[in-house]
Amino acid sequence: MAGLHQATAALYLAASLAAALSLVLPSARIGRFAVGLIGAGVALHTVSFLALHGSDSPPPLTTLPAAVSLMVWMAVLLYLVLLRRARVAGLAVLLAPAAFLGVFGAALGFDRNPASGLAPSASWSHVHILLASGGLGFLAVAGIAGVLYVVEHRRLKAKRRTLPVPLPSLEALDRVNRLSLGLGFLMLTLGVVTGVLWVRAASGDLWPGTPHATWTLVAWAIYAVLTTSRFGARQGARESALSAALGFGFLLFAVVGVGALT
Repeated sequence: MAGLHQATAALYLAASLAAALSLVLPSARIGRFAVGLIGAGVALHTVSFLALHGSDSPPPLTTLPAAVSLMVWMAVLLYLVLLRRARVAGLAVLLAPAAFLGVFGAALGFDRNPASGLAPSASWSHVHILLASGGLGFLAVAGIAGVLYVVEHRRLKAKRRTLPVPLPSLEALDRVNRLSLGLGFLMLTLGVVTGVLWVRAASGDLWPGTPHATWTLVAWAIYAVLTTSRFGARQGARESALSAALGFGFLLFAVVGVGALT
């Protein structure tokens, strides 16, 4: 399992290097090669999950490494789906390095990270992990699109020269931000609800009271404000991009950082 994840991380690392080269060398082929490496990475990533399911003693999805790996897998899948609808290949500049770090860190943690303190529940634990990881993955794409929107907006405002392989247009990045934010917040909300149901089924309580659960709820509340501002208050595209980037930074700390420390 860890070996397949290391190989997947290597493909994502190669995609990161190719995406970086596509920004400095005047060749669109390198950018397409980076996308191809990401596709190969997600294919091997899928095989690694199948191997996990078929192993004699699979680590539960409730471990942090498995959840982070699943988050990366779903984020990359969303990126590949978006490629069929919009010219957003430039997202690979940040997505591929983030995928590498997530999968590489997960591979290192599979053998030593303990399972969650709650007993896995056939009814809710896997549903919770799938929804929460999907929400994190989609919000990660929203955050990456937000960072690139701010970078491209500043470049255009300063009238700097066009990159050899340009980043996605502001309109494309805004569409990715809007779609990923809406779907990601919905999945994160369902993840919180199913997490409560899991706790109820496993312990009889409604809330575990752990730092991880508390910080996750705070992050959800922040995203509730950001999502309402985006879709209800007609927040501007630049402000929405910046808030999506900052929001995901906090969410990553609340879910992954606090989870790793507790």
